[in-house]
Amino acid sequence: MKITVLCVGKIKESYLREAVAEYQKRLSRYAELQIVEVADEKTPDGASEATERKILQIEGERLLHAFRKDAYTIALAIDGKSLSSVQLSEKIDELTVGGVSHVQFVIGGSLGLAPEVLAACDYRLSFSAMTFPHQLMRVILLEQVYRAFRIRTGEPYHK
Repeated sequence: MKITVLCVGKIKESYLREAVAEYQKRLSRYAELQIVEVADEKTPDGASEATERKILQIEGERLLHAFRKDAYTIALAIDGKSLSSVQLSEKIDELTVGGVSHVQFVIGGSLGLAPEVLAACDYRLSFSAMTFPHQLMRVILLEQVYRAFRIRTGEPYHK
């Protein structure tokens, strides 16, 4: 299976880059992983609603341009469906059995995802009702995808 993580912005903190690299290495046993970063827009402090909408639109266009049309696309969104680790594993298994060979996860920038991006996705996944920094969310996603593959293969994982 091929997994693509499509995200807004680069990770600046070295400790987060190291965590991403570790999960990339671990996941390589189970899937071909690709991380695609699109440029983020600087959001000024106290930005107006119109400015925020414009930033979302620009970032959204960049994301949509990078979408792989052959992939099943899962948006990470607060209003998405919450799954346990086992349920995420079952979801990936269900997709695989259904003939899907490429899953693409989409992580927005600091303002989230544009409505056009959400509409173009096949599924919305929520990790929590809480807000996480988008750079940290990349690490959390990769850890959960790694855990899902361990569960799928019947390998032990930390509960």
